[in-house]
Amino acid sequence: MSLATKYNPQDIENKWYDYWMKNNYFHSIPNEKEPYTIVIPPPNVTGVLHMGHMLNNTIQDVLIRRARLKGFNACWVPGTDHASIATEAKVVAKLKEQGIEKSDLTRDEFLKHAWDWTDEHGGIILEQLKKLGASCDWERTKFTMDADLSEAVSKVFIDLYNKGLIYRGYRMVNWDPAAKTTLSDEEVIFEEKQGNLYYVNYKIEGSEDMLTIATTRPETILGDSAICINPNDERFTHLKGKRAIVPIANRIIPIIEDEYVDIEFGTGCLKVTPAHDQNDKTLGEKHNLEVIDIFNDDATLNSFGLHYEGKDRFVVRKEITKELDSLGCLVKVEQYMHKVGTSERTKEVIEPKISAQWFLKMDTIVKPALKAVLEDEEIHFFPKHYNSTYRHWLENIRDWNISRQLWWGHQIPAYFYGNGVNDFVIASTIEQALQKARIKTNNQQLTTKDLTQDPDALDTWFSSWLWPISVFDGIRNPDNKEIEYYYPTNDLVTGPDIIFFWVARMIFAGYEFRQEKPFTNVYFTGIVRDSKGRKMSKSLGNSPDPIELMEKYGADGVRVGMLLCSAAGNDLLFDEDLCAQGRNFSNKIWNAFRLIKGWEVSEEIEQPQSAKIAIAWYEAKFQQTLQELEKSFEQYRISEALMSIYKLVWDDFSSWFLEMVKPAYQQPIDVKTYNAVISFLENNLKVLHPYMPFISEEIWQEIAERTPEEALIISEYPKIKEVNNSLINDFKFASEVISGIRNIRKEKNIAFKNKIEFSVLNNDKVNKDFDAVVEKLGNLSSINYVSNKVDGALSFRVKSNEYFIPMGDAIDVEAEKLKLEEELKYTEGFLKSVQKKLSNERFVNNAPEQVINIERQKEADALSKVETLKASLASL
Repeated sequence: MSLATKYNPQDIENKWYDYWMKNNYFHSIPNEKEPYTIVIPPPNVTGVLHMGHMLNNTIQDVLIRRARLKGFNACWVPGTDHASIATEAKVVAKLKEQGIEKSDLTRDEFLKHAWDWTDEHGGIILEQLKKLGASCDWERTKFTMDADLSEAVSKVFIDLYNKGLIYRGYRMVNWDPAAKTTLSDEEVIFEEKQGNLYYVNYKIEGSEDMLTIATTRPETILGDSAICINPNDERFTHLKGKRAIVPIANRIIPIIEDEYVDIEFGTGCLKVTPAHDQNDKTLGEKHNLEVIDIFNDDATLNSFGLHYEGKDRFVVRKEITKELDSLGCLVKVEQYMHKVGTSERTKEVIEPKISAQWFLKMDTIVKPALKAVLEDEEIHFFPKHYNSTYRHWLENIRDWNISRQLWWGHQIPAYFYGNGVNDFVIASTIEQALQKARIKTNNQQLTTKDLTQDPDALDTWFSSWLWPISVFDGIRNPDNKEIEYYYPTNDLVTGPDIIFFWVARMIFAGYEFRQEKPFTNVYFTGIVRDSKGRKMSKSLGNSPDPIELMEKYGADGVRVGMLLCSAAGNDLLFDEDLCAQGRNFSNKIWNAFRLIKGWEVSEEIEQPQSAKIAIAWYEAKFQQTLQELEKSFEQYRISEALMSIYKLVWDDFSSWFLEMVKPAYQQPIDVKTYNAVISFLENNLKVLHPYMPFISEEIWQEIAERTPEEALIISEYPKIKEVNNSLINDFKFASEVISGIRNIRKEKNIAFKNKIEFSVLNNDKVNKDFDAVVEKLGNLSSINYVSNKVDGALSFRVKSNEYFIPMGDAIDVEAEKLKLEEELKYTEGFLKSVQKKLSNERFVNNAPEQVINIERQKEADALSKVETLKASLASL
C-alpha cells in the first residue's frame, strides 16, 4: 500500500490507541521484572483537561513509555479526586438553579444529587487523557470515594486517633464564608491589599475622657471584649483598672494590661475581639474574656450585630463607619496596605472563627519527612531548590485542621452520645460505636438512636495523602502482594503549588503507615502561562482548548510543543507556534520515511565507500545522543532530552545521513546500506516513541509486518555502546568543507548537477575517510591534494586547510574581484577594531579571561580570512 504524501494524525491516533488497548500493553501485574511505578496526581472527578494537565501527563507518559521500552514492568495508576469543596459548590449551584436549597435536603438526599452529578460529569478528563496518548493502566482506575479507599481513610483516622495524634478542640480556624467550611492554613492565600485604618474613640466609664484605638475592621467593634494597654506605657497609667464603653453597643468592657501590646504601633490602645482574631483569642484566654461571635456562617452579622443583623460584613463596614462618624467617635481614616487571607478555592476573604474542629498533630509526624528529603536524601526533588521551600514549611508547620463543614466527602467516623465537647467515640461503624459508648458511659441502655455521627467531612487531602498506598490497598491489607511489589513508587510528577497540600503529606503518610518513602523522585513542573507570562484563565481568554489543539496539530505535535518550552520547575510560556513546530517535526519524520520507502533495493551492487563511512558515523552519532539522553533523564531534564532527539532526527539523520547514503536519481540502493538505514530508523523510533507515540508506532508498523508481540510500544530500547568520538569530530570537519562547497556553488550560481574540480591544501593533515562523502555531497569530479595554492581558483578555509574550486567561464572575474575587495576592506576594518581593543592595557587588565580569549580568537579568524581573501584576489 502506498504511503500518504502527508502525515494525517487524525487517521492514525485512534487506530493505534485502540490497538494498544486491545492488546493490553498498559496493564501491569506483579511479575519477575523490576517494577517502575507512577501514580497520577488525581484530577478533580468532574474536571476537564487544561494545559497544566497536558504538561503534567505528557511528562508522566514519556517516563512510563521509556520505562516500558527499557524492560521494566511499567505501571501508571490513573484516578480522580472527589474534590470536596469544588464538587459540593457545583452541586449546590446546580440545585439552586432548580430552586432547591441544600438546607432543605437531608444529607442522604444531597449525596444522591452529588453522586448523580459525579456519574454524569465524572471521568471525562480520563477519556480526554486517552486522546493525549496517556498509557495508564486503566483497569486500575481509582476514585478517592471508592468503597475500599473510603474504608482506608476511616481506618487511618481511627488509627491516628488511637495513637493520640488526632484531637477535637475549639480553635481559631480559617473560615470560608462562601463554601461555609473551614480551611487548612495551606488553603489560604495571603495577598497585599489596599485597605483603611480607622481611628475610633471609646469613652472611659464615669468620665469625659476618651481613648483611641486603630482598626482595619470597624464592624468587629460590636464583638469587643476588652481594651488592652501595655503596663509599661506611661501615656496610659491613668487608665489602669478602669473600664471603657463600646461605641454603638454601649457595652462596658474592662481595660486590661499586657506586654503583648506594641507601644510603638498604632495608638498604643488595642481593641480585643477574641472571636475574630487569633492574637485576640490568645489574649482573651489569658485574661478570661468573654467571646462574642458577631458573624453567621455566611459572614452576615447575627443578633450580636444589633441593627446590622442579616447584613454582609463589608456592607456593615461602610455603614458602621458612617454611624461612628455621626456619633463623633470616628477620629480619622488612613489608607493602609496589609495582608488579607483569601480562600484558594473560592477567592473569598477568610474570616477567623472559633469553632469545634478536628486536628492532626504535626510535631512528630513531620520529623521522618524532613529527614528523608534534607538529610538522608531518600527522596530527591527536581529542581533541588524546592528543598528550601519544603524545609521552611515543615519547620514552621501547625496542626492540620482536617474537618470540613461539607457533606460531599468522607464523613468523620466520630459518634456523639451527648452535648459535651468530649461526649463522643471513634469507630468505623455505628454498631462498634454503640459498644464503645456503652463502655465509656457505663450505660448499657444506650441504643443506636442515641448516637449521632459527626456531620462534617474530612479534608479532601486527608484521602489523597494516602494515594500511593491506598491505590494498592496498602492501608487495609498492608502485606498484600501488590503493595509489596509496586511500593514505593518511582517518580511523582506534579506542580510546585501543591508541594504542601499533597507532596509533603504523602511523605508523612508513607513513613507513618509503611515506615517507608512513597516515591524516590519528585519532578516539579512549572505553571503553564501564555506567551506574555500571564497565568492561563477563562476570564483572560488565553487558555486554549487542549482537545482543539490536538485536532489541529495532532497529539504528538502538541506533546512536542509543550515540552519544547518546558524546563523543570520553571514556568512554561506556552506559544501555539511550538505546537506547529511539533507538527512540522512529525511531517519531517514522515517525509524521511517516505524517501526511504521509495528507494529500489538491489542485492547485486556493491556498497559505496561514502555509505560505509556514513553508516559508521551515524552509529557513533546515535550512541553519543543515547548517552546524552541517559544523562538528561537522570537529571529529569525531559525537554533537553527531547531537544537532543529533535536534532538527531532532523539534522543528523534527515539532513546529513540520508543525503550521504541516498542513491543517485532513479538508481537503486545496495541492500547492505538499506538494511543499515532501516536499523537506524528503528532505533530513532525507539527513542522518539516516549515523546511521539503515535507517529513512531505507525512508521514502525509500516516498515515491516509485525505481530502484537513485536509492537514498538513493547520493543527493546537501544543499548549504550562505546562512542567513536574521533569519527564524530572528523565528520564535523567534513561537514564544514561540504558547507563551504555549497556556499560557493550558491554564490556563483554553479548548478549542482555540474561536477566541479576540487583541490585541497591539507595543512591540518585531516583524515581522508570522509573524502567519498565530500565528493558525493559536493558533486565533485575528484579531490586533488596539492602542496601549493591553486591559481585562478575560488578558495575558502576550514581551520588551516585551504580549498580551491577552479573558476569556470560562467564567473565574471571583474565582479568577483570587486566583491572580494569589499569583503577584504570590511574584514581589515573589523581586524583593526579588535586589535585596538587588545592593545588597550586597561581592557586587557580588567576584562575576564574568557572575554579576552574570545577577542583573540576573533583576531586569529580575521587574520586568517584576510590572508585567504588576499590569496583569492591574487589568483584572480
